[in-house]
Amino acid sequence: MAESLTALESALLILLMSENREIPNPELEKVYGFKLEAKSRQKLNRLGYLETQDGRPMVHALGDKGWALMEGDLAFPRSTPRVLGAALSAFHAAMRDRVLPKTQFQTFGEALAQSSFVPAQRAEPAPVPTANLSGRIRDVYKSLASEPGAWVSLARLRPYFADVPRADLDEALKRLAREDGVLAPEVNQKSLTATDIESAVRSGGQDNHLLAIGV
Repeated sequence: MAESLTALESALLILLMSENREIPNPELEKVYGFKLEAKSRQKLNRLGYLETQDGRPMVHALGDKGWALMEGDLAFPRSTPRVLGAALSAFHAAMRDRVLPKTQFQTFGEALAQSSFVPAQRAEPAPVPTANLSGRIRDVYKSLASEPGAWVSLARLRPYFADVPRADLDEALKRLAREDGVLAPEVNQKSLTATDIESAVRSGGQDNHLLAIGV
């Protein structure tokens, strides 16, 4: 008997199928509202439904068995929230049983591989005024820091600003550090990963890997 999935796990698989691309953790949370807990991620990885690339951040894509699962039964628990589970179950069943059979394709994978089904290209985001970045940096810092003044690595922070040119973000970080924070290098240089090194901000004649606000 196949191992049952939670509503969130099932919804995540449908999202990844619909997007038909790799999605990093920050985008899952910020754009789609998914907080993928380690227990669910490990379960989906073990079942072969989800492929995850370790890194900062982690990146997820639908696995081969996940694609196969889309062609079968995918039930959503009708508990919390009940109407969402019912709606998603009905949507998936309609796509599988009524829409797909009327196309020339045999599977969702084949359909999505065709150009007419590829997700529309996202419009390039409008430039973010550098002056407005301080507030965003503070908000992201608060979500990542264990307490005010705690160190947060720039490698963890940068993925939340993919829409901002690097030079603009670096300048905003330097300005924020002068106003109400500190940029500092990692003391244990041997612990630095390639991502840590690439994410550093050059300031004061040294590469800084950490940020603290409200020290």
